[in-house]
Amino acid sequence: MKMNQPNPKSPIWVGFAACLMFFSAWPGFAANVLNTVSIAEGPNESQVIKIVMKDPVEAMPVSFTTSNPHRLVVDFADTSNSIGRVQEALNSAAIKNYQIVQSGQRTRIVFNLNAPASHELRKDRNMVLVVLHAATIKADSSTQVSAPARFADAGTQRGYGIRDVDFRRGKNGEGRITIGLTDPGVGIDIQQKGHSIQVDFLNTNLPGALQRRLDVADFATPAQIIETFEQGKNTRMIVKGSQKGKWDYSAHQTGKQFVLDLRSLDDPNLAKIDRPQYSGEKLTLNFQNVEVRSVLQVIADFTGLNIIASDTVAGNVTLRLKDVPWDQALDIILRAKGLDKRSSGSVIWIAPRDELAAKEKQELEARKSMAELEALTTRSYRLNYLRADEAMAVISGDSRALNANQEGASCSPSSTGIKADVSAAAASGGSSSTTTGQGGTTTRSSNVNRVLSERGGASHDLTTNTLVVTDTLDRHAAVEEVLKSVDLPSKQVMIEARIVVADDTFSRDLGARLGFQGSGKSGDNGFGLGTYENSATAAIGGISATAPTTNVNLTATGAPSLGFTIFNASAAAILSLELQALEVDNRGKIVSNPRVVTTNLRPAVILQGEQIPIVTPGTANSPATTTFKDALLCLLVNPQVLNNDSIILNVEVTKDARGAIAGDNVAINAKRIKTQVRVNNGETAVLGGIFEQTVRNDTNKVPFLGDLPVLGHLFKRNNKSDTKSEMLIFLTPRILQEDLLSKR
Repeated sequence: MKMNQPNPKSPIWVGFAACLMFFSAWPGFAANVLNTVSIAEGPNESQVIKIVMKDPVEAMPVSFTTSNPHRLVVDFADTSNSIGRVQEALNSAAIKNYQIVQSGQRTRIVFNLNAPASHELRKDRNMVLVVLHAATIKADSSTQVSAPARFADAGTQRGYGIRDVDFRRGKNGEGRITIGLTDPGVGIDIQQKGHSIQVDFLNTNLPGALQRRLDVADFATPAQIIETFEQGKNTRMIVKGSQKGKWDYSAHQTGKQFVLDLRSLDDPNLAKIDRPQYSGEKLTLNFQNVEVRSVLQVIADFTGLNIIASDTVAGNVTLRLKDVPWDQALDIILRAKGLDKRSSGSVIWIAPRDELAAKEKQELEARKSMAELEALTTRSYRLNYLRADEAMAVISGDSRALNANQEGASCSPSSTGIKADVSAAAASGGSSSTTTGQGGTTTRSSNVNRVLSERGGASHDLTTNTLVVTDTLDRHAAVEEVLKSVDLPSKQVMIEARIVVADDTFSRDLGARLGFQGSGKSGDNGFGLGTYENSATAAIGGISATAPTTNVNLTATGAPSLGFTIFNASAAAILSLELQALEVDNRGKIVSNPRVVTTNLRPAVILQGEQIPIVTPGTANSPATTTFKDALLCLLVNPQVLNNDSIILNVEVTKDARGAIAGDNVAINAKRIKTQVRVNNGETAVLGGIFEQTVRNDTNKVPFLGDLPVLGHLFKRNNKSDTKSEMLIFLTPRILQEDLLSKR
């Protein structure tokens, strides 16, 4: 038998829902009723707000304050409003006006304040008293003197105690004082007096070991001295702050732990650290053993966000925060109760950390299981600018394939690098290769940059520059997005080099040749004088003007000469003198201007030169062999164009030339540079240069005779030379525009 289900849209159900809403809004339906709100002057310029309920108040209402604008909010749960009025203006010194708002079973009273003020709540039967203490600021002090801020009511219970007092420096440079309490209901009053903070723990005992004075100035925080001692039935802590610079404090209590932080306001680095972490509007919270869900509801009302708490979020919290951003207050509450949050738009999900982690793990496993069962589809992607094999390496996360195309260039035409590069290009042209795929034989890649799934695969065809991908639909979408970002025209770069080799040679060579030949007799003995023994013997027989007569031969090689000869036949003597002088001044410049155009991140090489044959003579057992030496002008570059159009160049420049020849050997004068440089587009950089200078002053002379004044020049040869050689290398990269390339 099938029963008819009620229709929620029927008039009967609509009427029942309207009646239910009517009775729920009726004052008698709630657990308690708000009757009156009155404000009176209290002692010490305080304001006392008297809130009268119909029935005795069982639980202390939730209260908190905001800084901008200054407001005090008091929430009564399970309470209806019987006053009727919504807003009332006042002429009070501290309170501007107040509003009463009812939402469901909750009634909220919002007091708009004229200035910041601290408050404390007390209850007495069916009344709730709110005492406001207005804050004052001294004109001659940069620190604020605030009224007492009470964490919890002192009550009449005795026997509270302090278990531990600890100090440490926070990660952002703040001084953090942590006090361990025996009970979360300890009443705590805080007052700032000048450069000190006074904290009173009401009806609390202090062990003798903790009655001490701590000097914490060496920790480089605003806190300098911490002194803890008993004051009657209470325990008092005096925290002396730094008198240099501005600082502020914040305090919060979570359970049995009370934390007081002193933070500097002068350090700009700390401000930069804090702003990105917590940027919410500041508020002040004062909760004493309140449910966590109620606290989350307060934050949700304050921020206007939708906060959804898990069913496992439970427990109470004792908390007092002064002028802290709401997002920081939320984090403190979550850490105190072992909770965590996840944000999605204007919705914040809150649950225990383990529960959120388990839920996210289940979602990931579910998506992974669905991906393993999802059908594979095959699509082809026609590429316009990027090579298909390189695109396959990108989506497969294989960086080795990308680097392989950028290797092998060299300034040597006979190097194995270029041969290997050419052969590899010839072998790969027009062919297709396959990477990972379902049922394939290739090992799957585990690279984290892999775009394909574990089941996906790809292949390419260079003849049509097409990439073929087999994978799930969501992976196809990812592949398409990646290809859109990488299949772009690469920038073309023209690199122009100027290699200037200049030399400046100066030499001066002075020399002389002096000859004397003569003969004579002494009695029956004859003697002769000549350049050597034969000429001296010949002189005895007679002097010949054409005979060699050079005794000193220190001539300048290749220099023009000026000579004269004196011949005396009667004296049988001949004297000859030849002076030589040569001055050479050579200047020259060789300019080489190679240019090459290449694609971004592609090496290019251009070279020009000659191969000099070297013949090795043969032997009886082996024929002669010929080898070649390279004398090249080479430019090798590998440019990388950055996003700001500056260019990083890996460059190698070679300028070799034929040198001296000695027999069958030929020297090669090599000049090379290899470096990396960053240059702006169109600018010229000087890569480097080689400067050589050789200065010589050589003298050849006859001992003793060459040192004679004036006449000594006839017996010596002077040679002075100054040779300068310099090589400079200039490099100018230019990014070519696409329209210019098409015209070319």
